[in-house]
Amino acid sequence: MTLSSPRPATPPTTESATDAPTERERPTVAIAGATGFVGTALRHALADSYRFIGLTRSPTRAERADDPTVAEWRRCDLFSLRDVTRALDCVDYAIYLVHSMLPSARLTQGDFADFDLLLADNFARAAERCGVRQIVYLGGLIPDGDDQTRLGSSKYRLSKHLASRLEVEETLGCCGVPLTALRAGLVVGPGGSSLRILLRLVRRLPVMALPRWTRTETQPIALADIVRAVELCLGDPSTYGRHFDLGGPDVMTYRSMMQRTAELMDVRRPMLDVPFVSPGLSKAWVILFSGSSRALVGPLVDSLRHEMVAQPNPLLERLLPDAVSFDAALATSLEGRVGLPNPRSSLRKSDDRRIRRERRVRSVQRLPLPPGRDAAWARRRYARWLPRFVFPFLRATVGPAHGVDDARTRFYLRILPWPLLELTLAPDESTPDRQILYITGGLLARTTDDERPGRLEFRVVDGGNSLIAAIHDFSPTLPWFLYSSTQALVHLFVMKSFGRHLARRAAPR
Repeated sequence: MTLSSPRPATPPTTESATDAPTERERPTVAIAGATGFVGTALRHALADSYRFIGLTRSPTRAERADDPTVAEWRRCDLFSLRDVTRALDCVDYAIYLVHSMLPSARLTQGDFADFDLLLADNFARAAERCGVRQIVYLGGLIPDGDDQTRLGSSKYRLSKHLASRLEVEETLGCCGVPLTALRAGLVVGPGGSSLRILLRLVRRLPVMALPRWTRTETQPIALADIVRAVELCLGDPSTYGRHFDLGGPDVMTYRSMMQRTAELMDVRRPMLDVPFVSPGLSKAWVILFSGSSRALVGPLVDSLRHEMVAQPNPLLERLLPDAVSFDAALATSLEGRVGLPNPRSSLRKSDDRRIRRERRVRSVQRLPLPPGRDAAWARRRYARWLPRFVFPFLRATVGPAHGVDDARTRFYLRILPWPLLELTLAPDESTPDRQILYITGGLLARTTDDERPGRLEFRVVDGGNSLIAAIHDFSPTLPWFLYSSTQALVHLFVMKSFGRHLARRAAPR
């Protein structure tokens, strides 16, 4: 396979072939993750060739038009299929750089892999609906021979972090839009979170006790080469439906990476091999000395036991002759630079204040799904199972709405005549594999926000093997301290119990 030159969505109509295309002639590219350090670098490097649409959940950012690299910021909650579909309207290509989300609700329940799966599924469905020509995804290197690995199913088990990256890749490619998956390890450039952890460890540790994983080989890549790879793939049909490993010219162990980093920082750091250090202890000292969160460090350290070396491929062959070395990329990052300005940084405090003020809840749980069942079955099953599970405290009524016989479900405390919660099916937004129920009333729910109404959804994922049960944008009426210590915990307990109920039904008899 050979890689052809990127093809614009509309042929240039300028008189000179060397003239930069006008804004109307430039292909429109939406970036999910546009404010991260890779997305920011892409926008600044390729703004003359593409018309970028930045997807943001910040209402303040969406209202601004002060970034010359972005034609338009579109407010988009990636947890909402409706939002993502609206955001990808009239888009030629889409770049997906979402690996983890900052909190989008005051209380968040769930596992990062389940969040990422749901986000990717929304993006793939929306891209298909909008006629997007190609999705380019930047994921993680997968150890050789583990391409078919799923979460927890391999003899040589992938870390949860890498398995999730692979699951996101598979999900983005499952809805019919051609996917080009770029797989990379450590991206070296100013502003990167993984590089920041490395620099802080080397700077702050006078003596480095190195556990076994520091002898694992890795192949870092410069941020500039990631940008080149994306540019080569955008609009090139020869890359559709393919994945490409990416790496720089240097293959090294993490130990040698730390040694070279110390040399470039002009510090002396004695290094001692300590083979008995456990993964848990490794995470603890990385968190302590890097100042990074457990949510970021934990999955990364778990992945370091895998060799992260790129396998040969046509795109890598095209990149390597001019690829930036690790030392050069690191030197650029150390030259007093903190990276290109991140448009999220100036808004983070105001966004955090808004999240606390809105008091919204998000809960995403992955449950087993019995063979041959779909989301519509799960919705009806849940409405029948829950009153029996909490008997004699709750009762439920099921009635018609929107022309559907069982579209409205009300849950009551047996001693009260008023419903605690009222859930109403949205038939226009629901399909057999995805059921949406809006929270339309009840003593326990605020229902005054028409723009972001609370909702419960059941969605089939993982090729029909699993069910996502998720609550989005729920706003409780209970005082927050009381809700978080009572109703929130009860909901989590109920969903886990419902999962065990489904597992018993899925078990062979």
